[in-house]
Amino acid sequence: METRTLGKPGLDVSAQGLGCMGMTIGYGEADTTEALATIDRALELGVTLLDTADMYGPYANEELIGRAVAGRRDEVVLSSKVGAEIDENGQLTWRHNGRPDYIHRSIKGTLRRLGTDHLDLYYLHRVDPDVPVEESFGALAELVKAGLVRHLGISEAGPATIRRAHAVHPLTAVQTEYSLFTRDVEVNGVLDTVRELGIGFVAYSPLGRGFLTGTIRGTSDIPEGGFDFRRIAPRFEDENIRRNLPVVDQLSDLAAASGTTVSRLALAWVLSRGQDVVAIPGTKRRTYLEENISANDVRLSEDVLAAIDSIAPYGITAGDRYPASEMPQLNR
Repeated sequence: METRTLGKPGLDVSAQGLGCMGMTIGYGEADTTEALATIDRALELGVTLLDTADMYGPYANEELIGRAVAGRRDEVVLSSKVGAEIDENGQLTWRHNGRPDYIHRSIKGTLRRLGTDHLDLYYLHRVDPDVPVEESFGALAELVKAGLVRHLGISEAGPATIRRAHAVHPLTAVQTEYSLFTRDVEVNGVLDTVRELGIGFVAYSPLGRGFLTGTIRGTSDIPEGGFDFRRIAPRFEDENIRRNLPVVDQLSDLAAASGTTVSRLALAWVLSRGQDVVAIPGTKRRTYLEENISANDVRLSEDVLAAIDSIAPYGITAGDRYPASEMPQLNR
């Protein structure tokens, strides 16, 4: 597994990490036994970066990872997030909370659930519109000073906010959705900003929440049982699926002509965006994990890259990536 370095502070991680959210929330029913086996297999294959958040459950995802890495802490880079408000009863309020007191309180639970005395990378999950980002990062910087956190990041933030946060404490990573179906960061200034400032970029949902695997051709292909985010995501409405399928089919044909699969092609494309880009595809099954990891060996020629750009340019995708109520929370 190739190693890449995030940010000027220098956090070395596997080029491909593991997004763990779907193991407990967001993509249908959970299978704890298979999830634990998937994390174990990921570590065997050289994955070092495990990505979670306190809201994934809530709490259940951090607890799962804590179980998975018990006795293996020195093998992993643990990444979590704070800012999605969870009340005293352990329920999501669906508000953002970037207040310093909330951040200080949250890290204690995160460390306890993960079974560690420090977190390698801690993100502000979303920007709280009622709290200046400088105040949130002042609190996060205090956690670094106290030795509870090694590196800081921010998720789904716009260029101006990234600069403001970075001015308080150097950011190691910015995490945002990035795939052949979501190329916003190429045109909205986010990639330009992180590269100017020397910040690493972590791409979540690099397979378009499964769309770029070629297995979803209608809403009937979204698994039943448990809550699946895709059932409320505009991009996965039947009409938008119908409009997006020709793009997937053309990419599939290109992949086949290149001797690979469309999911490997899509992941290899994200990894080809630069040595400062790390992908964290999410999966809860070993079979998909192994296929994802094999994308590290795919090399895309200049002709294939040009063909990809022709098939899937910025703006080609039909449907927003989040429901209308959540779109204003992005790229603040």
